[in-house]
Amino acid sequence: MKTCLVVDDSSAVRKIARRILEEMDFQITEAEDGEQALEACKGQMPDAVLLDWNMPVMDGYEFLGNLRRMPGGDGPKVVFCTTENSMDHISRALHAGANEYIMKPFDRDIVTAKFQEVGLVEEPDLNLICLPLRGSRDPARL
Repeated sequence: MKTCLVVDDSSAVRKIARRILEEMDFQITEAEDGEQALEACKGQMPDAVLLDWNMPVMDGYEFLGNLRRMPGGDGPKVVFCTTENSMDHISRALHAGANEYIMKPFDRDIVTAKFQEVGLVEEPDLNLICLPLRGSRDPARL
């Protein structure tokens, strides 16, 4: 099972993200700020980090810089999840090592799409979906 560290100072956002990611078969760890998130990464490096930008103690941008300098810190896929939508913020995040960027508010479809883009979730193979033809009862004819 893949792991995801959800880093946000809002307990409501962490709860929503946890619910979405658990439905996607991720094991979740939570942190309220960048400092707590770094401690969590020292204990066990996650496969993914869903990261808020604006937080007390240590913001997401500072956390990301510290994460990428840690041994193994280049491994996690980092998806910023924030209300900051200026091109400057997006550019800074990607330059600092973020893999993707999600705007708040978000939903399951948005998170799934971004996690697929960074390779954390496989896209469904539509060629494997077989639906019976209307009126057909003979499985050999499908």
